[in-house]
Amino acid sequence: MRIASWNVNSIRARLEHLRTFLASASPDVLCMQETKVEDEKFPEEALGDAGYRVVYFGQKTYNGVAIAARYGLGIEDVKKNLDGDEDDAPRRLLAATIEGVRIVNVYVPNGQAVGTKPFAYKLAWFERLGLDLATHHKPEEPLLVCGDFNVAPTNLDVHEPKRWEGQVLCHPDERAALGRLLSWGLVDALRARHPDDKIYSWWDYRMGAYRKNHGLRIDLALVTPPLLARTKDVWVDRSVRELERPSDHAPVLIDIGESQA
Repeated sequence: MRIASWNVNSIRARLEHLRTFLASASPDVLCMQETKVEDEKFPEEALGDAGYRVVYFGQKTYNGVAIAARYGLGIEDVKKNLDGDEDDAPRRLLAATIEGVRIVNVYVPNGQAVGTKPFAYKLAWFERLGLDLATHHKPEEPLLVCGDFNVAPTNLDVHEPKRWEGQVLCHPDERAALGRLLSWGLVDALRARHPDDKIYSWWDYRMGAYRKNHGLRIDLALVTPPLLARTKDVWVDRSVRELERPSDHAPVLIDIGESQA
């Protein structure tokens, strides 16, 4: 099963890019973040025409997450947002079980700037995500937590670490929060397969960052050990980032083999 995760940065603005990606990469499942559209305006028909059933949890202008699965694959046990979120809370999490794999699709808050209320909210959201996982799951289960984490795990994931030192996306407190998720029982699947490669998933729109490959890896696929054992490869597909008016993120893909149990 091929699972992709992509911050589309407005699904309606990138709809043609989405069609291109689905046709070229042919994922069985696509997790989307920052869809930026309320549910009643989600382009469900376009996904259907491409051969996908989709569940979504949207919000106008900001946030929004969705999971699309190829027709024939069931989307079961859907969960929206973290435990305890009110109805008007930002829509940042959508989880579902597909082919026996629990998939948790997240759009972690950006944090804006270190020392601000949004930064404190980001750290608190990470802690709540950890509690949510510990409440509903076990590391022995086939679990994938993927999405835009808005954190570059290490300096290897940053083109120019000195420039980003102590800044949002690379701050030690954010990395520690991500580390606590990993210590619960998750593994950074891309790093497990490509431990030393400089691979980025996000490039600023400004200053020719993509052309210069001045990027960060902030889009992650975290897996439990049973799923890591089934993981064939993980990579970033830069092709749609090269199109006109792209998202500033590129999709992360993970190929998972069948369970041997």
